[in-house]
Amino acid sequence: MNPVPAPAASASLIRREVVGLPGYDPGADPDEVAAFSRAGRVIKLSNSESPYGPSPAVAEAVRLGSADGFARYPDPAGKRLTDAIGTHLDVPADRVVLGNGSENLLELLCRAVLDPGDLVVTQAPGFSLHEIFPRVMGARVEKVPVTAEFGFGPEAWHRALAAGPKLVFLANPCNPTGAILTPGELERVVAGTPESALLVLDEAYGEFARPDPAYPDGLEALRGRDRPWIVLRTFSKAYGLAGLRVGYGIASDTALVRALDRVRTPYNVNGPAQDAAVAALGDHEHLADTVRGTRRETARVADALRAAGLRVVPSSTNFLFIDTGRPSDRIARELHRAGIIVKAWREPGYETYIRASLSTPGDNDVFVRCLTETCAKEQP
Repeated sequence: MNPVPAPAASASLIRREVVGLPGYDPGADPDEVAAFSRAGRVIKLSNSESPYGPSPAVAEAVRLGSADGFARYPDPAGKRLTDAIGTHLDVPADRVVLGNGSENLLELLCRAVLDPGDLVVTQAPGFSLHEIFPRVMGARVEKVPVTAEFGFGPEAWHRALAAGPKLVFLANPCNPTGAILTPGELERVVAGTPESALLVLDEAYGEFARPDPAYPDGLEALRGRDRPWIVLRTFSKAYGLAGLRVGYGIASDTALVRALDRVRTPYNVNGPAQDAAVAALGDHEHLADTVRGTRRETARVADALRAAGLRVVPSSTNFLFIDTGRPSDRIARELHRAGIIVKAWREPGYETYIRASLSTPGDNDVFVRCLTETCAKEQP
């Protein structure tokens, strides 16, 4: 038997694009925080999970589908789910592509589209995988900063898009700020993106923002445009299926869908996840209740934190981006002592910010109290 090589032996095999990559930060481990904490329970606010859970129809759909489904491979095309999404959004099902979460589709897009040296434009602060996946492929990434008020900077976007990107990642609402682009601002990005580039509109949190009259539906904005585009959405957030990992994209044309099919693993969305997503998509009442409750708590918690003297970015999502005025790593560690997990933001220029998703009203009250007490005793 050949001996297992030492780590040093494998290090020389790793692609140079991978060596310097930052790791994705999922937030602190709840078990480790529970062991460290003085609190009796852990309140996890780091991953934008829904405290309302999925539709009651989901459990029944998974139960019925699991009678023999666990022993069989799922439909690799996810036909029943793509048909349901197509009907729901009034798009041809052959322009719908499924992913193991929408971030799986971000990865597939980079695999299918990018060559070493290509330029990718995205926003800052932003979702780390909008930078990591392009860099895996050897692409260059330019991050367009928000304004001082976390708004859209038209001049900065104009300069970045004029540089000739091959791929543009735009999250609306923005992760981590929760801010939205208005219809006019979205149109400026669409109009400014070269027709030779693929425009990727990431709407992972779109369900929470849709009741806002200032929020543009990306699919409606791009539908019928004679250019390459894809709108990404997910069942992880408002639909409460984070643990099952189901995302989807609606593409400008079937050629893009076929390209993504060629670079994905054939069974990237498992059978129970497909069954659950079909059931969740059909329960409009549960989705509406989740969105209403989330928006109510987002506004209430933001008001409470502002009243305590903290800067909170206006959010149309299920999370808040909060300037603590102190190193965010230090604040996050202190919150761990109270059993609370938030995401300390480490992107340059935003190291005093934390991102906290919303939970139940009771959990949110504990968070507000602990954060304000921590900031009061921690020196800036």
